[in-house]
Order: sequence, then C-alpha cells, then structure tokens
Amino acid sequence: MDALIFAAGKGERMRPLTETTPKPLLACGGKRLIEWHLEKLAGIGVRRVLINTSWLADCFEPALGDGARWGLELVYSYEGPEPLETGGGMAKAMTWMDGAPFLAVNGDVFCDVDFARLPKSPDGLAHLLMVDNPEHNPTGDFALNADGRMASEGPSRLTFSGIGVYRPELLLDCRSQWQQPGIAHPRFKLAPILRAAMHAGKITGEHHRGQWTDVGTPERLAELDRALRKR
Repeated sequence: MDALIFAAGKGERMRPLTETTPKPLLACGGKRLIEWHLEKLAGIGVRRVLINTSWLADCFEPALGDGARWGLELVYSYEGPEPLETGGGMAKAMTWMDGAPFLAVNGDVFCDVDFARLPKSPDGLAHLLMVDNPEHNPTGDFALNADGRMASEGPSRLTFSGIGVYRPELLLDCRSQWQQPGIAHPRFKLAPILRAAMHAGKITGEHHRGQWTDVGTPERLAELDRALRKR
C-alpha cells in the first residue's frame, strides 16, 4: 500500500510559526508532526509515501530527505505556489500510484490510532476514521451509522480525523465533476465528492476513541507537546 500525506496547506492560523516552517514540520514531543506519521507508516509495511507540498515546499526535502531513515521512499508532489485543496492534491498525487487503495493522512494532525487496523481494501470507495467532536468543531462533519456506513447528515455526527483509506475510483469515477479543460491539475475540495459517495452508500467508517489532535493553532501545538512529553 502506498500512502499520501497532505502537507501543502499554508497554516495561516498557526502564524507566526508557519511563516518560516510548514505546519507538518513543526515539532511536538521531540519530533516533527509529519515524522510521527512516517514512523507509523513504515511500521505497517508502507514503502512509498507521497507528500504533497506547496507552501514553503523547499523545506521538506532538506528536513526529511528521501525517506531512507525510516525505510521509506518519499515522493514530493509539488502543487505550485497555491495548494490544490484536498481533492486536487489527491488527484495529482494519484499520478504516481498504481491504482491500488492507499492510505491518506493530514500532515497537521496527531492520532494514536494503529494504522494496521485500517482496512487495506475498503468495502466501498473509502473508509474514514472518525473521532469525537472537539470544541472547535462541535457539530461534527459526517454521521456514522450503526452499520458502519457514513452519511452526510444524521444524529451521530462525528469529526473526520483526516485519516482514511481510499480507492482511486472515488475520484476517477466522477472526473466530469472536477476536471477542467486545459487545466492539468485543477483545484477542488474532497468533501463534496465524499458526500456524494456517502449518498450512494459507498463510504464506510469507524469511530476512534483514542487521542487525536487537529494542530490548528499554536496553543493546540503547545498543549500536544506537553501531553507527549509527559507520556
């Protein structure tokens, strides 16, 4: 299985920290955020990780190298000076993949989930890891039904962790919705495509009740750093 780490965002809410350092390269608990992911991906047998970049893209390769220290091959997918959003970034990164399901992780989250427990072959087009709603997202993102299927609306709304396993068909089957004539790599969000697939019953999910942090502010980064150092 290949993996994709979303690392192209500007991290505007993290300024001034992200004026010189991309958010996934910020440190907490003695490691860069992205390094926690790379260690776990290597631990489950992933061998190639694509990292999409845009903001301060030149910082990544000097910091992470070619991935050899983790036994990984790192491929950097540069999106240009403006990020392509989650959907556009995923579509561009898929040009390096072999058509098999892949694991995608937001580079600016921390989660203690065991990646090995996620399905390597989702029952549908994607399998999403959901978490309890944090204070900054009290109404959640999607609903997880009792049968493990995801819905865009419902009583049991949870927050999407930014971690999921995807089949390339999720984007390939709806190319007419996001492709733009004359633009090789269009900019578009993934959420509307997920919602449409949920409506068709093609997205599954699970509820992770362990540690998860969306490192969206300097305060959350400092809090996570303290918690990891205590652990």
